[in-house]
Amino acid sequence: MPNNNKKLIAAAYRALNDMKYEIAAEIGLPVAGGGTADWGQIASRDAGKCGGQITRRLVAYAEQALAGGQI
Repeated sequence: MPNNNKKLIAAAYRALNDMKYEIAAEIGLPVAGGGTADWGQIASRDAGKCGGQITRRLVAYAEQALAGGQI
């Protein structure tokens, strides 16, 4: 099945990927930065913690943007 998802902002992928590795380092996950890291050795619980932190930060950024009138 073809992937029809178009990236609206190409830099967003890079920014989210950088955020993922930044958060992984903060919570102590043994993954190296960059796109070639193997997340296969990471437990689902730990990967979920990383995803949860990403969501929290994105929500906080959106709330700040709304409060500041940027959106």
